[in-house]
Amino acid sequence: MITAIYPGSFDPITNGHLDVLERASKLFGKVIIAVLGNPNKKSSLPIETRVRLIKETISHLNNVEVGSFTGLTVDYAKAKGAQVLIRGLRAVSDFEYEMQMAQTNKHLYPQLDTIFLVPRMENNFISSSVIKEISLLGGDITQFVPEPVNKYFKTIDK
Repeated sequence: MITAIYPGSFDPITNGHLDVLERASKLFGKVIIAVLGNPNKKSSLPIETRVRLIKETISHLNNVEVGSFTGLTVDYAKAKGAQVLIRGLRAVSDFEYEMQMAQTNKHLYPQLDTIFLVPRMENNFISSSVIKEISLLGGDITQFVPEPVNKYFKTIDK
């Protein structure tokens, strides 16, 4: 059984992330969505909240689990016995950075291959940053995020 890691900040998880995750779950025996707690990056949502919202969102995916980590993704992948790293690409501009990271990760952990998945067209423009800005300015994010995320954002003070 091939184990894949889908790492990211998921601050918050969007329909684009979910699209990539659902398709990855059909390709691999086990997928771990790994929420990065990066002390150098200011997150809007606490890591515990991000993990909880993802768990609520993915309850329909039997071969997906949620974890969190700090540090290098390759170290987390090694610890979990993963052979594949999933990365989503929204635009051509993402590719150069992601290719560089994939090559670096391959040098750090030769057993880890990176697979790029592109969200469906209706989801490929969605970013967590845009979602937070729309919500902060009082806009409706219903069509861009899973229901647990939408409910959560309706409860927080803007």
